[in-house]
Amino acid sequence: MLDLTHWPTNAPHWMGVFTDIDDTLTTDGAITHDALQALHDLKQAGLTVIPITGRPMGWSRDLALNWPVDAVVAENGAAAWIPQPHGTPEAIYQQSETERAANFARLQAVAARIVREVPGAVLARDSVGRETDIAIDHSEFTHLCPQAIDQVVRIMRSESMVATVSSIHINGWFGGHHKLSGARWILQALMGRSLDQELQQWVYVGDSTNDQVMFEHFPFSVGVANIARFESQLQFKPRFVTHAPRGAGFTELAQRILQSSPTN
Repeated sequence: MLDLTHWPTNAPHWMGVFTDIDDTLTTDGAITHDALQALHDLKQAGLTVIPITGRPMGWSRDLALNWPVDAVVAENGAAAWIPQPHGTPEAIYQQSETERAANFARLQAVAARIVREVPGAVLARDSVGRETDIAIDHSEFTHLCPQAIDQVVRIMRSESMVATVSSIHINGWFGGHHKLSGARWILQALMGRSLDQELQQWVYVGDSTNDQVMFEHFPFSVGVANIARFESQLQFKPRFVTHAPRGAGFTELAQRILQSSPTN
């Protein structure tokens, strides 16, 4: 991973930024003034800004309503909120209503099995707002040891689920979606454009193992400094890393992007 001092000065014409939320944009569970201002600055410079999170749809709605973003992709790429000029954001989904309803009962059965079989395992407090996945808290309001986290992942995968570990939760779902497919989907839905044809003009920033699919595919991938917690577990690492952790790291990156923009 390269220090941000190696960020290119002859950068491409940036199209936009995809970013994780928890422990990337936020610090101690909230977005700081500096990180929120960084979002405003990126938008004001004409870049598209899209957070992609493992958080639920119910939790993400207010972000789409109040943050300067073009969309918020939730539940690891399964669904999204699209801000509207006036009023409530629009919800869109990759899975049909019938498919979501069928999966929901299966998800609750797996959640019950995990809580029953893994000592200390509890559902994330934001579970009430989840529509397409389940989340087990490992670091937000409770603590699970690495062995318990591994056991949760094994159970999810034994039930034919996709399982990923973020900085705070273990998420599991049915379906082939993930953060990268969610990024491709939302750009096509919003603008009718192919992300794969523009990857050199996009930046992705994250902080944990569930960001690896993005680190692998984005030439300009960035980890905020607290990714050091997961570095030994990363098969695919970000190309760059910030000096500062969490929201301060995102702010640091935003300044680099804007300084390197051909429009500046």
